[in-house]
Amino acid sequence: MARTEWNHVPETLPLATNPLWSWPPRPGAVLRWYWDSWFPVSVSLGIVALSFACLAVASPTLEQAVRPGPWIGVILLRNALLAGLLAQGLHMVFHGRALQGTAHKYDPRPFPRQGRMFSFGDQYRDNVFWTMVSGVPIWTLWEAAIWWAMANAVAPVWTWDDGAVWFVAVFFLIPVWESFYFYWIHRLLHAGPFYRFHALHHRNTDVGPWSGLSMHPFEHVLYFGTAAIHLVVPTHPVHLVCHLMFYALYAITTHTGFEGLWAAGRKRLHLGNFHHQMHHRYFEVNYGTLEVPWDRLFGTFHDGTEEAKARMKERLKARARS
Repeated sequence: MARTEWNHVPETLPLATNPLWSWPPRPGAVLRWYWDSWFPVSVSLGIVALSFACLAVASPTLEQAVRPGPWIGVILLRNALLAGLLAQGLHMVFHGRALQGTAHKYDPRPFPRQGRMFSFGDQYRDNVFWTMVSGVPIWTLWEAAIWWAMANAVAPVWTWDDGAVWFVAVFFLIPVWESFYFYWIHRLLHAGPFYRFHALHHRNTDVGPWSGLSMHPFEHVLYFGTAAIHLVVPTHPVHLVCHLMFYALYAITTHTGFEGLWAAGRKRLHLGNFHHQMHHRYFEVNYGTLEVPWDRLFGTFHDGTEEAKARMKERLKARARS
């Protein structure tokens, strides 16, 4: 990938998708993928730990959730604090204080930018506004609705006593469901009349932590609608909390604009997602994630190489001609 276009590209190009879906099976590669994705320190593992902590101190019991009450306000406050502290903390490290300089920043352009395309004429203020005024409340409403459904036997509930294997497996299946769900709602939002809503998110051709949840309310409703799976699949409330945190907090960490957090010459924590960063630059590639190869299947995968960029251009030319 040309350095004139990107300030930094990962060393691991071309990008690879989860080998779980490859044929013939590659069990060793699959184990390595999941180990590298989760251990020893990862955002995913941190979100699982955080979900247990929040279940204990900042969530209702099923008995309390039988009817609306102050517990909804507790969830709203919890979600606002989590989103605000994480996004602002990462913003200060990478952009506000620029403690890592521009090393490992994907896009060479300075962030944030100003312009009439942004609310208040400022990218940072635009992103904070849409995250906190729309994103956090809609995240909370979806979570409260599923809590109520679980408490009133509208949604099935699974406990550790019902089976430890499924209880643990759900945490690893959340990214798989996320990849499936996100790909299809993302394609929908790029289609015809729906793009008018998604365009708000695509104001951010370069991104920062607050950009991840900067969306139109209509998109937030669809985005957090991923939680509807809990209405039909038996899960525990901690899975619900973790699932929605995964959607919200992972959006923040993967939009830092940097590959990761470096210290003493080593990457200590992987953060920014080059696969999705290319979507913000090129728009018509990488609608999904690397967990499930939907983009490969439908011809919209960009692996970060010049060859993939050439294929993208040819595909877009052919589409324009037709």
